[in-house]
Amino acid sequence: MSESGTSSGLSVVVAGGGTAGHIEPALAVADALRRLDPSVTVTALGTERGLETTLVPERGYPLELIPPVPLPRKPTTDLLRLPGRVRASVRRTREVLDGVHADVVVGFGGYVALPAYLAAGRGVTRRRRAIPVVVHEANASAGIANKIGARLASRVLAAVPGSGVAGRGRSDAEIVGIPVRSSITGLDRAGLRAQAREHFGLPADGPVLLVTGGSQGARSLNEAVSGAAEALAAGGVSVLHAYGPKNSVEIAVHNPAAPYVAVPYLNRMDLALAAADATVCRSGAMTVAEISAVGLPAVYVPLPHGNGEQELNARPVVAAGGGLLVADADLTSEYVAESVVPLLRDPDRLAVMGSAAAGAGHRDAADTVARIVLEVAKGGRR
Repeated sequence: MSESGTSSGLSVVVAGGGTAGHIEPALAVADALRRLDPSVTVTALGTERGLETTLVPERGYPLELIPPVPLPRKPTTDLLRLPGRVRASVRRTREVLDGVHADVVVGFGGYVALPAYLAAGRGVTRRRRAIPVVVHEANASAGIANKIGARLASRVLAAVPGSGVAGRGRSDAEIVGIPVRSSITGLDRAGLRAQAREHFGLPADGPVLLVTGGSQGARSLNEAVSGAAEALAAGGVSVLHAYGPKNSVEIAVHNPAAPYVAVPYLNRMDLALAAADATVCRSGAMTVAEISAVGLPAVYVPLPHGNGEQELNARPVVAAGGGLLVADADLTSEYVAESVVPLLRDPDRLAVMGSAAAGAGHRDAADTVARIVLEVAKGGRR
């Protein structure tokens, strides 16, 4: 039953494959839809090459695969193949939408979203009508798929102002934040602190620094922080470091009182966030959303490649006082020793930064987006 006490039986298709930054918001909204109306059916679109092949089934949602449509950033021979790829992917996507009797398509960008927008906007053959579209842009700088989708959408949502994506007749999107899974937004860091530290073999007392470069790790973060192991140990700072499955770190100093725990991947990010007092991390949109949602002070180190969107993602939280922004080239072992260690040893400063980070986050974004999706889907039926 839904919150209003009636069963809708709506069919929602979420399109956000490829990377965790596209998939996690989609799944957070899917979870929120189920909470708000258990009668809703949610189907995820994806491709065989994306992380969704693992993440979506793990969360209990059906996954329908479509041909990928990677969009070249530069003029190459791939551009010549693009129209044929788009037609094949749209055709398959229309079959999926038809098969699940989709009432609404929710897109989160990337090469899964574009075929979904085009297939929905052109209508599905059996129903002879267009399917309403909701677009959500998580990054501070919108990608081409969402810019196209916004032209077809009933509602256009974004994490921050000025992303470059807007609906018809609007100067900007509706600002709702980034949907984050409830296991993160509802995290009781203080209540889980003891359990989390025991889980990772960290001391019950004393500051803990979390280091993560995303699912694949980040070599520059790995080298800078592991190179400062002696200074961290001398300062009594324990470290929980997720270095990435294809990387490794060597720690020359071992201090049982302030251990350096290095792992390839964190399966329990909720416990990692609860164990930590601050983090050194990249500033992908999803990372910034999760870190700020739980009120964890951060040293954001944007990826030095691409269009600079990672720096833009972190700026609102940094401006609010919830984090520091450090260029990749400036994150050295010396910086960690001279700036990060003193931060971890200053509980008053950490408390102020944590409060500011939490104030900059959007803990209710998933429910907000889910309510909008339900509203659009019901309007489409009428």
